[in-house]
Amino acid sequence: MSRRVVVADDQTVVREGIVMLLGLLPGIEVVGSAGDGEEAVRLVAELAPDVVLMDLRMPRLDGVEATRRVRAEHPGTQVVVLTTYADDDSLFPALQAGARGYLTKDAEAEDIVRAIDDVLAGAAGLSPGVQSRLLERLAQPAVQEPQVPDGLTAREVEVLRLVAEGLTNTEIARRLHVSVATVKTHINNIFAKAQVRDRAQAVSYAYRHGLTGPDA
Repeated sequence: MSRRVVVADDQTVVREGIVMLLGLLPGIEVVGSAGDGEEAVRLVAELAPDVVLMDLRMPRLDGVEATRRVRAEHPGTQVVVLTTYADDDSLFPALQAGARGYLTKDAEAEDIVRAIDDVLAGAAGLSPGVQSRLLERLAQPAVQEPQVPDGLTAREVEVLRLVAEGLTNTEIARRLHVSVATVKTHINNIFAKAQVRDRAQAVSYAYRHGLTGPDA
């Protein structure tokens, strides 16, 4: 029984290379490829693949948000991240969004197949390096997370700090490697949760709650 896969990567050469590689492997059927997160979510809705191989840094909708939408709207499709980045700021948000697998782009073909099979079997499809990073994090002493007001998420606090620094939506998107649309969504959520009407009030809110500055 073949595993139906969608590949999502904004770099055409990389995307086509992954599609070609997977096409040579027995038991893998690439049913579609996407150049950004929005297209990936649309293809999942249309094609109902078993797995999406998801890049993280993509325009319009980044891989983390695309993963969150796929897992929320199409729970029958698993997500394996395939990215250049293995840092904490990339790894943990992707896993929290619902990715069951995480590989870096230096993975071999058999690593990709193994990760696909693992997530379809209900296990985690992680590269050895990612597994080591998770174990290191688990071995660290628990740190008390700072209290965040009004249910703001860590990402929303990060966006709010950048708003307080005077950055535009485009500059925030560039700094966080996400789309402008994603930034707008975060800002709308911040306004609703903090009950503020504009950026000036949001900045005042950030200072009032101690969410600005290097030690915030």
